[in-house]
This record gives sequence, structure tokens and C-alpha cells, in this order.
Amino acid sequence: MEKNKNQPQIQPNNPLHGVKLAEIVQFLVSFYGWEELGKRIKINCFNSNPTINSSLKFLRRTPWAREKVENLYLRSIKD
Repeated sequence: MEKNKNQPQIQPNNPLHGVKLAEIVQFLVSFYGWEELGKRIKINCFNSNPTINSSLKFLRRTPWAREKVENLYLRSIKD
């Protein structure tokens, strides 16, 4: 049986499945604010003239930073 390439993968155990990076960053900014977010995750895009767009651009190119943001998001939604 051939897999349909256009059919989305089912990931029932992945809490990030279907959540866009932009939604994650917007949630964290509204939850913590830029200043606290920059203290929790020490990356320049959160501390120096932060914007959603500049943060997304950096996080899409930087896997280790994206992982930190995703982990903080998961911890934040559990509380």
C-alpha cells in the first residue's frame, strides 16, 4: 500500500503537532512579555528590539533555539 504524500502524518503523542511556530511565539510573548521571555531564553531576538517576525526568522534557521522555545511553550501550557 502506497502512502499518500499529501496526507498529513498522524502524530497523536506529539503535543506540538498542528501548532505553528508563530502561534507558539505569540503565546509566549502574551504570557511572559518580551523582557521575561528574554530572561528565560537568552537569545538576542528576544532581548534586542524584539518583534514576532524577527524572532520567527531566527527560530526557523536555528534549531537549538527553536527547541528551547518549544520546550518553554510545553512547560507553560501544562501549568
